[in-house]
This record gives sequence, C-alpha cells and structure tokens, in this order.
Amino acid sequence: MSHVSASPGDSPFQAERTPRDEAPQFVLPLVVRIEKSAPPARTDALETAARAVLVLLGDERARGDGEWAGAVRSWEDARIRKVVRRARGAEWRRAGTLPGTTVTGKSAEVRVFPPIPLDGWPKDLAKLQVSGTELDDPEPPVAADPAQPVLWLNPDLEMSAGKAMAQAGHGAQLAWWALSDAERTAWRDAGYELAVRTARPADWARLSGSGLPTVRDAGFTEIAPGSCTVVADHPALRRPGLMTRVD
Repeated sequence: MSHVSASPGDSPFQAERTPRDEAPQFVLPLVVRIEKSAPPARTDALETAARAVLVLLGDERARGDGEWAGAVRSWEDARIRKVVRRARGAEWRRAGTLPGTTVTGKSAEVRVFPPIPLDGWPKDLAKLQVSGTELDDPEPPVAADPAQPVLWLNPDLEMSAGKAMAQAGHGAQLAWWALSDAERTAWRDAGYELAVRTARPADWARLSGSGLPTVRDAGFTEIAPGSCTVVADHPALRRPGLMTRVD
C-alpha cells in the first residue's frame, strides 16, 4: 500500500484546504450491525471498527496489484473519509454480499468495504442510515492493558457512536502508517489487538502533546474543524519516558 504522509502540512484530517482536496474524493464505508433486540456495546463497536480498518489496510487485496489497491491509493491521496452506517436483518445480509470483510468483536459486527467515490455508493449501502447510531456500554469498560495499543478519545468532546467509530478508525490508521513493516506484521499477527478508551481529563493535554499520532477532525460532521479527537498510543511509537495511564 502507499504510505501517506501525516505531517502537519499535509494531514488528511486537518481542517484547512490542502492539495488533497483537489484529488478525486473517496470514502471508506463501514457498516455496523445493530439489531433492535441485541445492539452491540459502544466500546466494543468502536474497537471492532478500528480493527476493521486495520484488517482492510493489511489485506493483500489492498496492497500492490491487489484488486482493491487502486481504490485504496486513490482514497489515501485525498481526504481520509470514513462513513459508518447501520444495518439490521435483511439490510445486513445484503451488505454482506458486497465485496468487503466482516470483523467480529465480543458483541459487535462491522463490515468494511474497499473505498468508493464519494458520490458512488452502491444502492444497498446508500440507503442505510447514518444518523441514530447510538450505543451504550452496559458496564464501564475495564482498564486498558498498557502493553496493548490504546486509542484515546478526547474527554471534552461528545460524539455519536458512529462518529466515534470513524474517529477510532482514523486513529488506528495513523498508527498503522507510523509503524515499520515489521511492527505492522507483529500487530497483524496479534489480531490487531487494541483498546479504545476515553482519556482522563487530567491526562489529555499530555497525551495530545506527546508526539503520538493525533487525529484532528476536518469538521465535516458533529464537531468543530480542527478538533483533536483521538491520540493513537501504540507501544512501538512511544518515546522513551512517555508513560500512559490506563485506569
């Protein structure tokens, strides 16, 4: 796969207009299964969406001469847009017939599809709802394992579950880009283990100023442009002496 610069002057997530805006715009569709009788837990849905993005990026079809590689390169050359839609019943079954990969968590199922043009949604995905993706955690999530990658959410922002799933996916992608090939392979072999947690307010300033990969939202939906939404704390990317609280 191509390796996209995440430098401040050429970030796919910044609010200011950049040369990326002149390229054809693509979007990465993700569909989360939300059955009325058994919705997934919010944190598990966020983690499953983040892993789904990594699964696609690590897929042989998305690299080199793979069948999805051209679409992935076009998507990476423009804004890195992700849109999360929800489906249940027959909608979910129809989505499962389209090219893509389904990733399963403890309670969540998320299907990720190769990037598509911004105005080129397949009809079975275009009619799925974006709004209303509201999920809860039945119990507070347990503390993250400090040996695992953690995607830290900004405690000062309120986001719908769908928006937070997309932001977690952005964070996972920035971490992926920052890793070496060997580190990516190790992460893939570990099943792309990760946690998504909301940072403690007292820790957020340190995390967001740590030099770890950081998502700054372009402001297309829900939150103000330039808002820092996620810090991707992968152990391989921590500077010596950088300690991260996980409780």
